[in-house]
Amino acid sequence: MPKFQRLYPLLAVAVLSLGSAGVAFSDWGEREEHEEDERHEGRGGWLRPRADVAPVSNPTYAEECGACHMAYQPGLLPAAAWARVMEPSALTDHYGDDASLSEALRQELATYLTGNAANFDSRTRSRAFAVSMASAGSTGGTLPRISTTGYFLRKHDEIPPRMVKDNPEVGSFSQCNNCHQGAAKGVYNDDQVRIPGYGRWED
Repeated sequence: MPKFQRLYPLLAVAVLSLGSAGVAFSDWGEREEHEEDERHEGRGGWLRPRADVAPVSNPTYAEECGACHMAYQPGLLPAAAWARVMEPSALTDHYGDDASLSEALRQELATYLTGNAANFDSRTRSRAFAVSMASAGSTGGTLPRISTTGYFLRKHDEIPPRMVKDNPEVGSFSQCNNCHQGAAKGVYNDDQVRIPGYGRWED
């Protein structure tokens, strides 16, 4: 039998094997896409998105701080930053406002914030804020801001000012819940972003 004829069976097996592998990888890819869709499913028959920052769990904090602005989750800043924000002298000039508290209440809120801060939260986004602040070093005499952390700036660097600062329905980047529909629940993924007057943001 000629040599090339003896190779036919081997070639046939190789082709069939590659075909089977292709089907297997195709099925795997479809499963991955399906699972990814399931992870991003929202309401109306879809699974709700998971919080990527632990939601606020202290009613007193939610009431006291939420009365003036969104009650930012502790996982958006590391403990050292929250400690500075909650110093008595810092509260008398709280980003331009007087947010003075009784000493008992101040200590209660400070304990909650520092104990649940970004560096104590295992969620990826909180860890990113913690690392970002640590790498930036001291902010000097300026109070820490979530919106000036390196991680925050990287995540928002493509959004033009006209959509936020110059948008009367938003006002500033500190108004997280004006664009992040799930912000109050700790959900900050891109699928939940709707900029007032512009609609869904496509990164």
